[in-house]
Amino acid sequence: MTELATMDFHPQPQAGQPKPWAFPAPERGTLDNGLTVLRCHRPGQQVVAVEVLLAAPLEAEPVGLDGVATIMARAFSEGTDKLSAEEFAAELERCGATLDAHADHPGVRLSLEVPVSRLPKALGLLADALRAPAFAESEVERLVRNRLDEIPHETANPARRAAKELSKELFPATSRMSRPRQGTEETVQKIDSAAVRAFFDKHVRPATSAAVIVGDLTGVDLDALLAETLGDWTGSAAEPRPVPSVAADDTGRVIIVDRPGAVQTQLLIGRVGADRHDRVWPAQVLGTYCLGGTLTSRLDRVLREEKGYTYGVRAFGQVLRAAPDGTGIAMLAISGSVDTPNTGPALDDLWKVLRTLAAEGLTDAERDIAVQNLVGVAPLKFETAAAVAGTLADQVEQYLPDDYQATLYQQLAATGTVEATAAAVSAFPVDRLVTVLVGDAAQIQEPVKALGIGEVTVVSAE
Repeated sequence: MTELATMDFHPQPQAGQPKPWAFPAPERGTLDNGLTVLRCHRPGQQVVAVEVLLAAPLEAEPVGLDGVATIMARAFSEGTDKLSAEEFAAELERCGATLDAHADHPGVRLSLEVPVSRLPKALGLLADALRAPAFAESEVERLVRNRLDEIPHETANPARRAAKELSKELFPATSRMSRPRQGTEETVQKIDSAAVRAFFDKHVRPATSAAVIVGDLTGVDLDALLAETLGDWTGSAAEPRPVPSVAADDTGRVIIVDRPGAVQTQLLIGRVGADRHDRVWPAQVLGTYCLGGTLTSRLDRVLREEKGYTYGVRAFGQVLRAAPDGTGIAMLAISGSVDTPNTGPALDDLWKVLRTLAAEGLTDAERDIAVQNLVGVAPLKFETAAAVAGTLADQVEQYLPDDYQATLYQQLAATGTVEATAAAVSAFPVDRLVTVLVGDAAQIQEPVKALGIGEVTVVSAE
């Protein structure tokens, strides 16, 4: 008789005790040149993330030169007084580094990622880009052409077109927030090297800037390294720019951006609310997540799972610009797309979801799932140095304390169902929402009018 073979199994691993987690606390300091520095040691993070924030907001752009901040941001990686654009790119590549930059309402931000072993070289390149950017005429002309080439593609993108229209509707024409962040064809084509240089000279200086550095800094003499690189960047001492207040009109109304023959309608429904300085923010985050933060939220449960109108609808809050005195604003919005014939029914059901929320409130189960999804996964969300650096930079940019994110998670966990409901209802009142629809007006105008959710206006997609 043949004996059966036996197998020895290793014992099943047992789960260890969960370790308490909190959002990393940075150390804050100031260099001799006035540059604010936040550092955060993250053992094991061998790729260091650096964020530099420049107080060059979009509202500071000269009249008629919308987009100059964007061109300046892109030009930082196009050469210095020491290196041509090609040489600068080659040096970055030798470091294994990436350098990105973008301009937004609060200011210009540069983002560097580099292996910690190459940090000295990469920080030197970043410092040179800030200290003495070339802004060569030929490079600026190329960046302008590239930006002009992007604009038609953005206009053709329904989501981008909806966002452009919503900003135009919400804010007065005199406000920079009413116009495209990266400029229009009319304004961008006026930008030249002299305009970029003038904007840089007027607004970029270490005294009004901040740098965030996150990663495994074991064995790195960061003080000495900063002194040799970003500390060598000079500029006049200047007070931060005041943040002007912005008015917004959220009178309930509908704007249809006409796209004849479109098989889908892009929805963007929004208004403005308070920024993160407001005490309601944690409850608003929780309530908005319950409404439309994930596939199991109310909007998706009705519009996607029950009715099959859409692949997904999301609700979110996004800070547009913060202010130290709490007068900043955030965009509160619902976005998604539906097939053209169901535009009217989908909007009808979306409004029913909002009315039901106001009448009956959220359930404790919805609140509990949202807390778990927002708070429970935080350690995974901030596994990388770049994620931590980005959030710390957001806090600096929005005039928030360094422990804001850690405190926010505590507040989310302590927020009750009633508070979350009240915040969500306040954020999305059914009679104070501006609805932008990018789609075929001939098919959707009458069904939307019949809903009675506001006066309907049709505009051209161009």
